[in-house]
Amino acid sequence: MAPKKKKEEEDDSDPFFLGRFGTSLKIGIVGVPNVGKSTFFNVLCKQSIPAENFPFCTIDPNESRVVVPDERFDWLCDHFKPPSKVPAYLNVVDIAGLVKGASEGEGLGNAFLSHIRECDAIFSMMRVFDDPDVTHVDGEVDPIRDTETIFEELRLKDIDYLEKQIEKVHKVVARLGDKDKAAKLEYETMIKCRELLKEGNDARKCKWANKEIDVLNKHLLLTSKPVIYLINMSIKDYIKKKNKWLVKIKQYLDEADPGAIMIPFSGALEQKLLDEPDEAKQFLEENKTQSNLNKIIVTGFKTLGLQYFFTVGTDEVRAWTIPRKTKAPQAAGKIHTDMERGFIKAEVYKFTDIKELGSETAIKNGGRYKMEGKNYEVLDGDILNIKFNVTAEKKK
Repeated sequence: MAPKKKKEEEDDSDPFFLGRFGTSLKIGIVGVPNVGKSTFFNVLCKQSIPAENFPFCTIDPNESRVVVPDERFDWLCDHFKPPSKVPAYLNVVDIAGLVKGASEGEGLGNAFLSHIRECDAIFSMMRVFDDPDVTHVDGEVDPIRDTETIFEELRLKDIDYLEKQIEKVHKVVARLGDKDKAAKLEYETMIKCRELLKEGNDARKCKWANKEIDVLNKHLLLTSKPVIYLINMSIKDYIKKKNKWLVKIKQYLDEADPGAIMIPFSGALEQKLLDEPDEAKQFLEENKTQSNLNKIIVTGFKTLGLQYFFTVGTDEVRAWTIPRKTKAPQAAGKIHTDMERGFIKAEVYKFTDIKELGSETAIKNGGRYKMEGKNYEVLDGDILNIKFNVTAEKKK
């Protein structure tokens, strides 16, 4: 029995990922009405959707793929000059504004919450800019109040959802008891989660055993999704790097969500740079500032637990999106299923190698060209060449 206990402890020390495991993951832009969500989405996607000055102007979620900026990819394209260039993408969803009472159907509450459920992470938009032409749904700007409203509504909806699920599973547990261990574990985990939510905790902030995470991942709770806090400032405040709310928000997040990622930016500045591309560089230089858009996109991509490897050549340079900790055969399967089935080995080298030495031949001669087997965990930015063999029998 002792070895089993040790194994269980080891399992708990290396927790599973809380959320969906895959590559078609989405991040939703969430906030109360009129905090700059649609303007931010417009800039991200370089497209125009309504961004009017009234609540709920975004009714259906707008979804788009955003290119993940990467200087390594740009360099590889310049180096190989292929006709086909395929970068990595971040799937972003603009979601209608939430108001207090959304968990009970206020505003567009039910639709809003269902759209969040379909996402895998959250950009939480916090407005700190004052603008008399952009009314706030609650009258005055208070980003902390807004954030508390949003996550309280998410907790309430999760509690309501769990109550219904607990009732269903209870019938199975009452009938079969310990005979159905999976149902009993699910029942106990959901009760534990419900009580933690009632105490004001979000599911993602709580400590869970691997077996409990396995249960929670079946339900994809709203409060289980990782959050990035975006602080939307005026152009003037962003350039000066000053605003009365910045310190207060930092103090609030340190207590309410320790370790949370907080990224200041200016939606108005990003829109200006998009609308006036010829003057953008000069404006940034004169004001000694820079866009934070690339940082936001890359952070969102990583928060989803994603990374990518490259395949390169004179015909194509491509970034292949995979979850972190993906083994070489499964990474090969992203290119083609035959490559996974008939996987032999992966020839691997680093971007820094090709940038320094200039060619695969030089990399091989320099001893930096590695042969990796089935247990190799592909790292972000690896350049792979897959060796595989699929016979007619294997294809069957």
